[in-house]
Amino acid sequence: MGSRRWKLLAVLCAVYFMVILDAAIVRVAVPSIERDLQMSSEGLQWVANAYMLTFGALLLLGGRMADLLGRRRLFLGGLVLFTVASLLCGIAPSGAALIGFRAIQGLGAAAMTPAALSTLMTTFPEGAERNKAIGAWGAIGGLGATAGWVIGGPLVDGPGWEWVFFLNVPIGLVLLAFALRLLPESRDESTARSFDAPGALTVTGALGLLMYTLVEAPSAGWDSPRTITLFAVAVALLAAFVFVEARAKAPLMPLRIFRSRTLVAANVGLGFAAASIYAMSFVLALYGQEVLGYSALEFGLAGLVLPLTAAAGAAVGQGLVTRVGSARVSGVAMVSLVLGFVLLAGVSVNGSYVADMLPALLVFGPALGAAFASYSIATLQGVGQRDAGLASGLNNTFEQIGGAFGTAILATVASAHTQDLLRAHVELRPALNEGFQGAFTVGTAFPVLGLLASAFLVRRRQRRGRGVAVAPLEPLPAAAGD
Repeated sequence: MGSRRWKLLAVLCAVYFMVILDAAIVRVAVPSIERDLQMSSEGLQWVANAYMLTFGALLLLGGRMADLLGRRRLFLGGLVLFTVASLLCGIAPSGAALIGFRAIQGLGAAAMTPAALSTLMTTFPEGAERNKAIGAWGAIGGLGATAGWVIGGPLVDGPGWEWVFFLNVPIGLVLLAFALRLLPESRDESTARSFDAPGALTVTGALGLLMYTLVEAPSAGWDSPRTITLFAVAVALLAAFVFVEARAKAPLMPLRIFRSRTLVAANVGLGFAAASIYAMSFVLALYGQEVLGYSALEFGLAGLVLPLTAAAGAAVGQGLVTRVGSARVSGVAMVSLVLGFVLLAGVSVNGSYVADMLPALLVFGPALGAAFASYSIATLQGVGQRDAGLASGLNNTFEQIGGAFGTAILATVASAHTQDLLRAHVELRPALNEGFQGAFTVGTAFPVLGLLASAFLVRRRQRRGRGVAVAPLEPLPAAAGD
């Protein structure tokens, strides 16, 4: 049984890697897609954004459906949908078709990702074993967010951009074969499997609108009437969702889950960790290619150190969580991310890989892995089987919203500063470089805010169980009558 569990973990983590990689790898292929499909710059943005929008909007719904309908069923269905959509993306005859198939990919990812994480939770007992498993999951999230550089460059410069999508097809089929053999079925049997339609509609609408507003804000303007209105409607929908859930007999998201201060703080911290790495990766790729003049392949090879050191950081981080708790590990990791941003804020227009990129990557990598591992463990600590899918959906939702938020903020800062300099008749490369410097400087705010979230993980009295340091302030509250 032990060997079977770890094989299953490998399958679940491989699926998660594929899902997160797909959000990042397509950015490397954007110039080739624009040329081959003759897309406008507005349409081109939605090759990436359509995936992020459906993925982020439907994660919470997917997590609760996994609890109620069966985690195996939802995982397999999502994997099949994701694999088929990947094939269709690769053979898309037009930009509009590619955007539509990317949205379907996001739908498949939103179904299988929380089902995978909740299966992991119900497979491994809480304590050191689950910490190792969730630590591996968190490491994979960090790897997927950065490995797009390494994998995408050779594919785009070699067989072509289509292969960033075709790559998913054989991998998806292999994982499907293993999942059919290894994946157990599990669901929440304690409640009637009724569907909370008002809750599903309001939360999906709120998250979808929030993601849409975040990805559009850099071009529309953060202070534009459109952006302000969309944010206001998203907030109103979230308020309506809370109102509905407080009165529903079988809520999509029981509000009791938010009584756990640790769960809330850890998810917020995870969101800011995701904002840090997604945004840093986006801006650093622009710096490497637009200022230093790297090709996609050259930049991918240059960035190889980041996923490798992130994996090492996650391995060390999950072990330390077991001994000293999530708060200390995540706190040190977020301080290190601040240092990484400070180093990047000094990038030079005539810089080099060794002087300008490598030191920051060597700091970012281990910190990234440790942050994702420690926050992921804390977000799921004390969660029972009945709420595994819901907690998993929250975990992934905060990561996706955090990544979209961070990228939107730094993209806006870089673009605005660069445009101001160009209007002042500064040459293009120096203007771009100063824009990226400004973005990295603003980026230091993300891990600082995450550090404040880590502070809420510190409890006055550390509870111990089986000799393992426990991070949560309290276990997840149960429903009345449980």
